[in-house]
Amino acid sequence: MHQFQIEKLFGADWAIAGHSIAFTNSALWMALSTLLLIVFVAGGLQRQVVPGRWQMAVEGFTGFIDGMLAANIGPNGKKYVPYIFSLFMFILFANFIGLVPLGLIGLHPFTFTSHFSATGVLSVMTFLIVLIVGFAKHKLHFFSLFVPHGTPALMVVPIFFIELISFLMRPFSLGLRLFVAMMAGHVLLEVLSSFVISGGNAGPLLFAVAGLPSFVLMVGICALEILVSGIQAYVFVLLTCVYLNDAENLH
Repeated sequence: MHQFQIEKLFGADWAIAGHSIAFTNSALWMALSTLLLIVFVAGGLQRQVVPGRWQMAVEGFTGFIDGMLAANIGPNGKKYVPYIFSLFMFILFANFIGLVPLGLIGLHPFTFTSHFSATGVLSVMTFLIVLIVGFAKHKLHFFSLFVPHGTPALMVVPIFFIELISFLMRPFSLGLRLFVAMMAGHVLLEVLSSFVISGGNAGPLLFAVAGLPSFVLMVGICALEILVSGIQAYVFVLLTCVYLNDAENLH
């Protein structure tokens, strides 16, 4: 399970208030995902009359995010396009680069979205934006979000606390979903690859019985993981849009 271990690359003695701030392999791949995002967006800023494939890709993803926000929030959702677009592409790049077989050249990619510390921070960022928008726009009326319209008077207090607990669990469930999906896929690939290696070392017969089927299954799961990487990025931003809708429009 070494692929999930966070290792310090340099600055092992760097610390603030007793907490290490060393530059790790996780930070390296986060920086790479950010760089890919910047390069991707920069390539789409050409504004050619007849757009090339790169510009069409950027405009396509932007339109996709804009449509998602319009469907979930309405006209007020347009101002969130930069944030949701950046969040979606950042997670998408992070998930994809973790599947690139760079191990063939001796460079092992690190999927930082398979760590709850990373997905949890993204979730908390979204949760804070929801709180800021909700209280800035609705003031104390924002608490009406926790009392659905038409709730009987006797049920107001228990429903309020149930809805409040559910609301406070959102950042945990949002980050946990992405973390579990990415980690589970990589663990499964790790297990199957061990079958392939062990079967190959044990001899032709065991390789044919256990190793070869495991290898074929790995190919299929790799294709599935590519699909899951895109779906999980989509689900993360879709739920973010739903939560922002609560902050903008209440219910």
